[in-house]
Amino acid sequence: WRPYQVKAHVLGTPVTEDEVVYQEDDVAMWLGFDLASDRRHLVLNIGCSEYSETRLLRFDDYDAGLTTVISRDERLLYEAEPFLLDGRETILLTHNKDAINSMVSLVDPEELAKPLSGQDWRTVVEHSDDVRVNGAGVTATHLVLSIRKDTIERVQVLPLAGLGTPQQAAPVEPEFDEELYTAGVSGSDYNAPVIRIGYTSYFTPSRVYDFVLPTADAPAGELLLRKESPVLGGYSAADYVATREWATADDGTRVPLSVLRHVSVKQDGTGAGLVYGYGSYEVSMDPGFGVARLSLLDRGIVMVIAHIRGGGELGRHWYDDGKKLTKKNTFTDFIAATDWLASSGWVAPDRIAAMGGSAGGLLMGAVANMAPEKYAAVVAQVPFVDALTTILDPDLPLSALEWEEWGNPITDPQAYAYMKSYTPYENVRSVAYPKIAAVTSFNDTRVLYVEPAKWVQALRSTSTGSEPIVMKIEMDGGHGGASGRYVQWRERAWDYAFVADSLGATELLPGAGLK
Repeated sequence: WRPYQVKAHVLGTPVTEDEVVYQEDDVAMWLGFDLASDRRHLVLNIGCSEYSETRLLRFDDYDAGLTTVISRDERLLYEAEPFLLDGRETILLTHNKDAINSMVSLVDPEELAKPLSGQDWRTVVEHSDDVRVNGAGVTATHLVLSIRKDTIERVQVLPLAGLGTPQQAAPVEPEFDEELYTAGVSGSDYNAPVIRIGYTSYFTPSRVYDFVLPTADAPAGELLLRKESPVLGGYSAADYVATREWATADDGTRVPLSVLRHVSVKQDGTGAGLVYGYGSYEVSMDPGFGVARLSLLDRGIVMVIAHIRGGGELGRHWYDDGKKLTKKNTFTDFIAATDWLASSGWVAPDRIAAMGGSAGGLLMGAVANMAPEKYAAVVAQVPFVDALTTILDPDLPLSALEWEEWGNPITDPQAYAYMKSYTPYENVRSVAYPKIAAVTSFNDTRVLYVEPAKWVQALRSTSTGSEPIVMKIEMDGGHGGASGRYVQWRERAWDYAFVADSLGATELLPGAGLK
């Protein structure tokens, strides 16, 4: 189940004659490929979450084979983009060398033959403790940056003219009206004067913009709206509110929250709430429109998306502080988010549910063990609740890839003891658990269905309470559920119905709901 080969296929020939361009044998490394922006190179990306390696193949010198930009032995996490700068072959590096949040540099290819410590790199984007550089690319005229600042994913551009010199221009960022949004480059043509940007927010459906790249005559550029996905049924964004709030964790860390509600909900301490979280693999829970989510908000449920440690919302430190031997920060941050909601005045403390999937399902199992009294219901979707047993089996197809996230309990006694102290199945205890739904799929190859099956049985055997603990299994689905839009909607509806019923929030607010 791990991508490990790149093959070249000649159109019109049998696939049996395909050439293996590269094979990655390290079971802890992912392999992917792309074309360079100017389409002169094949770019192979090899790596894990902690270090990487890029190999290049020039199409005009195919027989020369692959060349390595920086060896994985240097333990750098980087991406490389070859391009022509003022007619000279140059490599654009997005890297974490002396820069935990990453930075952007230029290097001439001949420098790569030197030891890393002796190479001359020219800084384009300096390191910042407040800005995470996610990636960089080029057009014929501009550098295009993907960054994350104040939890929000953003796009910046600056001209290639003067790049990496004292004459380098300041970056330009397209401006949007909302506070909480997601903007990212969704496509560009190397020679085009525009880049295409995808945009969404919690209550703005997906939009496609063309951003006209800045020129001397128009230094701010120009945003041109090309398309917005329609929402049928009388939807109005004005019926909903999204705000940024902050919870305080046990160690004093401020945890960002996105709080979503219907505009008519009153802050009178009687409402119902749902806390959602993930918090692993440096994955950020970015703002995005979800029409299904409206069915909860239209029933008066206040939804909190907890941007907890282990995710990437506040930079690489935020991720590092929620993995391996700091993983419990993820769970305590989520509980802090729950406490914020309970004391916010929006909800009654006994009307709060929790939801999360995959690694977020591990989160659900952990918080159910740690603070079962804080939740009326928990929905754990394809939950990674027997993580220690799984990771201890190196023959499973993805185990080696998980060691960088959780630690390797096979070789590290400290990692074993730490995982055993929090993994949900290992820590079920004699307490009154809330209503719990474990939702899984028979054909899930990432989290085997036996994990929630064991967990549910342990909960049923041990809980001192009387609330139902159920397991729902999709017999035809995988880790992402069954295929097909309508089947997935039915699955989402079941999860949301479980939450709404558990919280006593099944009726629509007066005047709410799509028509």
